Amino acid sequence: MAVNVLVVDDSGFFLRRLTEILNAHPELNVVGTATNGREAVEKVEHLKPDVITMDYEMPVMDGITAVQHIMKNRPTPILMFSSLTHEGARVTLNALEAGAVDFLPKNFEDISKQASQLQKILQQKVLDVSRGHVRGRAAAPAPTARKPAAPKSSVTTAKPTVAKPQVEAPVQPVRRTPPAPARRRPYKLVAIGTSTGGPVALQEVLTKLPANFPYPMVLIQHMPAAFTGPFAQRLNSQCRIQVKEAQDGDMLKPGLAILAPGGKQMMVDKGGRIKILPGDDRLNYKPCVDVTFGSAAKSFPGDVLAIVLTGMGSDGKEGARMLKQGGSSVWAQDEESCVIYGMPMAVARANLADRELSLTAIGEALSKGGA
Repeated sequence: MAVNVLVVDDSGFFLRRLTEILNAHPELNVVGTATNGREAVEKVEHLKPDVITMDYEMPVMDGITAVQHIMKNRPTPILMFSSLTHEGARVTLNALEAGAVDFLPKNFEDISKQASQLQKILQQKVLDVSRGHVRGRAAAPAPTARKPAAPKSSVTTAKPTVAKPQVEAPVQPVRRTPPAPARRRPYKLVAIGTSTGGPVALQEVLTKLPANFPYPMVLIQHMPAAFTGPFAQRLNSQCRIQVKEAQDGDMLKPGLAILAPGGKQMMVDKGGRIKILPGDDRLNYKPCVDVTFGSAAKSFPGDVLAIVLTGMGSDGKEGARMLKQGGSSVWAQDEESCVIYGMPMAVARANLADRELSLTAIGEALSKGGA
């Protein structure tokens, strides 16, 4: 059965081009278009699409307001199109918080300079979004415990890199593992990896943590270079712990969460120092969860708590395997609370997860010291 798509944009050229690309796939069918947010809200009720692609800046009603209405009245997977700028990052993060599932650059050259590759990426992204779990607007976590404004880290200017799509395997039942016994010694590091649905998931987890959280943290979120700086700043303003975008030479500290910069790779050495390396074209993701998890496994064998949250594909599985071989602990988000049950599923199916927890339970367990 074809996935029915509603395309929303005030640019006639963009509407026609995206419609042509999507309709070229046998499993996709554009059932309608809209040129502003109000028209989109009305057509969602009438056409009942499986997926919506949404622009932000439109007349009559902007994209974020439209997302809010749609998620309140008829929750539907929404893919936002955004510019890869600081303002584009702010808008996209607002859209994700309002209920959008994922995003892509609106400038097609930022996705791929090859027409055939561009077509495949756009088609696959819409198919992937159609498989996502949709939450109504009320389910989005509200910011809590804001702390006074503090100087934020600078925004990286590295060239944006868009990950190559990975086809998600059909969801199969996983063998649940019994809860791990309470840990008797403190962790030296908490490492969290995530992708699609991750910005809201990280917000949900990190806002639960107290200001005196006893462990250092590293965060790996699949995200373009222009977005990770603003995202770290947003988390820092919402959380009681400190959050910053990683810079080469940063030191791990209790109560500090360091976010991997987009377009690059982040590693941790034995002395607790962050190393930022150029992105490697041989890797699908920049940053890559496996790279950071693998470095943590070598630097702190048996002393890491790794958590794999919602996301497409299987990034994090091999890093989790290395961590488990060294005696560290691995948690995976459960299927019900994931936007996309891909990365956590890969870890669970490989029997690498000590615990499978809901998003809410992960934040609560971490706030109690990770027991």
